[in-house]
Amino acid sequence: MKPVWAIGLMTGTVLDGMIDVASIRTDGENVAEFGHWKLAPYKTDIRALLAAAVEAALAWRFEGPEPAIFAEAEAALTRAQSEAVADFMAEAGLTPSDVAAVGFHGQTVLHRAPEPGRHGDTRQLGDGRLMADRLGVDVVYDFRTADMRAGGHGAPLSASYHVALLRGINAGPETAALNLGGVGNITWWAGGEEFHAFDTGPANGPINDWIMRHGKGEMDVDGALALSGTVDEERLARLLDHPYLTAPYPKSLDRYDFTADMAEGLSLADGAATLTAFTAGTVGRSLDQLPQRPTKLIVCGGGRKNPAIMAALPKRAGAEVVPAEAVGFRGDAVEAECFAYLAVRALRGMPLSFPLTTGVAGPMTGGQIATRPASARRA
Repeated sequence: MKPVWAIGLMTGTVLDGMIDVASIRTDGENVAEFGHWKLAPYKTDIRALLAAAVEAALAWRFEGPEPAIFAEAEAALTRAQSEAVADFMAEAGLTPSDVAAVGFHGQTVLHRAPEPGRHGDTRQLGDGRLMADRLGVDVVYDFRTADMRAGGHGAPLSASYHVALLRGINAGPETAALNLGGVGNITWWAGGEEFHAFDTGPANGPINDWIMRHGKGEMDVDGALALSGTVDEERLARLLDHPYLTAPYPKSLDRYDFTADMAEGLSLADGAATLTAFTAGTVGRSLDQLPQRPTKLIVCGGGRKNPAIMAALPKRAGAEVVPAEAVGFRGDAVEAECFAYLAVRALRGMPLSFPLTTGVAGPMTGGQIATRPASARRA
């Protein structure tokens, strides 16, 4: 199949006020070319609206009618992200007819993993039809619901793209891809058709919340607080006994399944140090579960920019760590690239999720497709 251009969008659960936008040219299997990418800030105060929507979602918990704020937040973020894509295409020299699809992940406000006898649920805010109409481009969205209705976890979906990246650098089974966003997830590939992926545990989420709880900003900048603190090793050992960490995969987490309350009673610095050590320790527990324990981790996502996390990983996870850029990946763009890649796979009916990534019975495609208006279609 001929590679085509696609644009991917991602806004993480850390609610940092940024829209990740990236383009790649792909056939849905390999990446033929990496295009333009950028981090685009929301131009209006949507961040507060999204935070309120998350708060409402945590109270809702999939019980009863959806909170009214969802519709307001969904429309606002869709318009803002559509504008970001329009600006992005202009900067990249792309016209709507050049782009096969936009992969629009939307904003996750709540995720509930499946349990025995009950399918899971997930909610991402994002109106694909509205975006397609505004941009004149096919939009693939709602990537997770079909997987969850089929009994899967709906996450992580990044595995097939991580494998494409690992294949592109001829990585072997000693190397795994680790993404550290609000939640961490890992992808391991032995070189054949089979690959494994699951959520490792919390990543930046509880650390950021701990800092904000103390009114010291929105994150532990440069890991300075964690590096100045002392890990409560006894508490850390108890935290690492959490049943999620030894539960067999496939498995997934909501951003708020592990919270800053884990550090309650500690000083600001010691709490940051302990939460950081816990993030690294959960990765170590995860490596122990894989068929072969990787000795090298390629770290993507915001966590790679935190020196305290990167210093804790070799000690607590027992693996060499390198940032994405060290192997030629675009660390801030990987998640957005992923949804560009998945959009092309969805257009071509290729699987997005697999038994050893989300737990579905067999490989399956997913995502809804909002086609561009007839007036914007190619001749």
